[in-house]
Amino acid sequence: MKKRLISSLTAASMAVGMLSLSSYSAGEPLDYSPNGHIDVFDMIAARRSGASGAELKTLHEFLMGRGNGLPVSTDHTLDESLILEPMGTVHTGEGTFYGGGYEGGCASLDPVSRDYWIVAMNLADYNEGQLAGAYIEVTGELGTIKMLVTDLLPEGKKGDLDLYTDAFPLIAPVEKGRVPVSWHIIPLDTAENAPVCYKYKEGTTQYWCGIQVRNHRYPITRLEYLDKNGEWVEIPRTRYNYFISDKMGAGPFTFRITDIYGRQVIDRDIPLSTDDTEIIQGHVQLPE
Repeated sequence: MKKRLISSLTAASMAVGMLSLSSYSAGEPLDYSPNGHIDVFDMIAARRSGASGAELKTLHEFLMGRGNGLPVSTDHTLDESLILEPMGTVHTGEGTFYGGGYEGGCASLDPVSRDYWIVAMNLADYNEGQLAGAYIEVTGELGTIKMLVTDLLPEGKKGDLDLYTDAFPLIAPVEKGRVPVSWHIIPLDTAENAPVCYKYKEGTTQYWCGIQVRNHRYPITRLEYLDKNGEWVEIPRTRYNYFISDKMGAGPFTFRITDIYGRQVIDRDIPLSTDDTEIIQGHVQLPE
């Protein structure tokens, strides 16, 4: 995906980072998203909804921290060109069930903790691995459950999910077999108290490297490393949820991680490992 320049209004907002204000709640005048915070996503939503010039100016000045007396965070940046969908987007489709997925899923997340219900996702929404490892909330006629995307449903239409067999009865009667469902992406609960981590693929050396990001708060759309010239280099992604490169070298690495909402964090001093069973702890986590 080719990066483009961000508009001047969003760039100005990006310069001051993500502003999160507990004094505002969803539905307030400036909360265009709405997500309960006043941040750069409100600028994007306001522009897309056709807000007036005066409204955009008010929001822009608020994001710049003028007149509100509140501190501004500069911990994170945002690349609007990489936003996959607005936060909170609700998807609809059909839900079915299957008996596999805790081992050998397309997202290559073995071993998957039994603490999570698992689900396979249709090709369109899985999007060549962008939603691999996504944490989603799935709703059916009997209730709502949280699930981890670990596998692929090749025959499914956009919006369709294939739930683990023991999870399906929690959202619909088993005898129905195929039911309407809705779902949306939510933050991974284990990310609250832990940084992202990394797993290298079998066969990794300083000459060829496969690396996977895990425990990310939201799904990952891009992984880059800082080369010896101080330039960010994007690492190509595979459908099976590894980023592959033959140019990274022996490490340690500085990574830039971008989630599907365009937010970026930088993680430094990540060592190379040839042990494909080792989980390497990072030092950062994506913002809420």
